[in-house]
Amino acid sequence: MVVYAIVMFFVAIICLIVGIAIRKGNTYLINMYRQTRVKETDRPQYGKEFSKGLFILCVAMLISGIVSLLGESKFLIWGSIAILFAGIVLSTIIFVKVQKKYNGGIS
Repeated sequence: MVVYAIVMFFVAIICLIVGIAIRKGNTYLINMYRQTRVKETDRPQYGKEFSKGLFILCVAMLISGIVSLLGESKFLIWGSIAILFAGIVLSTIIFVKVQKKYNGGIS
């Protein structure tokens, strides 16, 4: 589980860096296709709201990695996976809401 924790921490750090950059206004880090109908005046707010999803994902990965370091029982392994899955679901919900609000839909 140490390898899993290291991977989670590494990916969480990358997501954190990207999330901070997007929050500061670098929305070019988001796929341009996802921004086709976002107004230029809305891009800063779009980036701030989009980055919330990345931050939630980052926190979920960090907590999942920490839980995986506590031991190798089935309870802890499933708990770690459940935390990661919950973070993925919650961040996806945020991404979809932001896309619907600023881009008029997810496609």
